Amino acid sequence: QVQLVESGGGLVPAGGSRRLSCAASGRTLESYVMGWFRQAPGKEREFVAGIRWSGDRTRYADAVLGRFTISRDSAKNIVYLQMRNLDAEDTAVYYCAADHRLATDPREYSYWGQGTQVTVSS
Repeated sequence: QVQLVESGGGLVPAGGSRRLSCAASGRTLESYVMGWFRQAPGKEREFVAGIRWSGDRTRYADAVLGRFTISRDSAKNIVYLQMRNLDAEDTAVYYCAADHRLATDPREYSYWGQGTQVTVSS
């Protein structure tokens, strides 16, 4: 079992920045991949970014490439999503997820956090 708890969401002005955190606990995390997904009202959950726990590989959705950065602090067991230059299209509930493959399909992730709301005001 892996437990994931997101934090850091809130109301952000357009053009602003926000950093989300995902605290992970449970099994040894070295073999896991951590992903960030988001889901806007009426839309499907979509991949945002992912990282191998080793830190040697990351992956981003085209919509956030160059604006978002995923990283992890292995000493604290926290994965971060630094978001910059936010716009209204980034408004969504952001979820942290974990599994063993750096995939973009949410169905391939077994463990999920409860989500944190990010609202970008124009």
